[in-house]
Amino acid sequence: MNERPEEPKPASDAESLLPVDEHVEEGHDAEGRKVRHRGIYLLPNLFTTANLFAGFYAIINAMNGNFYVAAAAVFVAMVLDSLDGRVARLTNTQSAFGAEYDSLSDMVAFGVAPALLAFEWALGSMGKVGWMVAFIYVAGAALRLARFNTQVGTADKRFFIGLASPAAAGVVAGTVWAFSDFGIQGSNMSIVVALLVAGAGMLMVSNIKYHSFKDLDLKGRVPFVAILVVVLVFAVVFSDPPRILLLIFLAYAASGPVQYLLQLRRRKKAE
Repeated sequence: MNERPEEPKPASDAESLLPVDEHVEEGHDAEGRKVRHRGIYLLPNLFTTANLFAGFYAIINAMNGNFYVAAAAVFVAMVLDSLDGRVARLTNTQSAFGAEYDSLSDMVAFGVAPALLAFEWALGSMGKVGWMVAFIYVAGAALRLARFNTQVGTADKRFFIGLASPAAAGVVAGTVWAFSDFGIQGSNMSIVVALLVAGAGMLMVSNIKYHSFKDLDLKGRVPFVAILVVVLVFAVVFSDPPRILLLIFLAYAASGPVQYLLQLRRRKKAE
């Protein structure tokens, strides 16, 4: 006589008041039955924590007037953000906790930090208009992350709907880094910065599609010349990081609207 699998017991009042180190998460086993896991995965969440720290470090340096350090910290956060998800997939340690923690860290590193950086460097000289523009960016990042979380598993992985928050942060932080590195005062170009910050915030909540590059096969074999191309790209970027990174992210941010306009033009010709 086969024994039926034990049904999960409802959480008691004691379990609902578990301490932080007793985090419980429900999942499913290979047979589709509900199972409960205690604790969290350490490795991917270490990268997420480092991402959060880089965003916080950027905020502190922006408040202290170290704009180029703050901007560089935002780019470091981008590298860490790209690693936590890949590490989780490679080690099969994805979890709902990790996904939520990653979104909260992204909100700090790519939402609050770039907006505060732009405000401290340039937008503050515009008074109320300046902080309203900064808030547009922060709100756009929050909405973008919330929409992304609700579309996981249903949206086409080859594309992002709206500009991804790390790319938007790259535009804002890259602008501050590129010009402050030359000793240019942000107040002298506050209008340009305001347009860039507001534009990045609006692109994040738009329905414009951007290539995600998630369909690239990084595990497969590639021609030897591909390694030479990677080395060349690194050499070009490190020859002048602020300006090169800014150009890369500006080109990516503009690629979405350009492709959208080209598609509209093709539709009109087809009619």
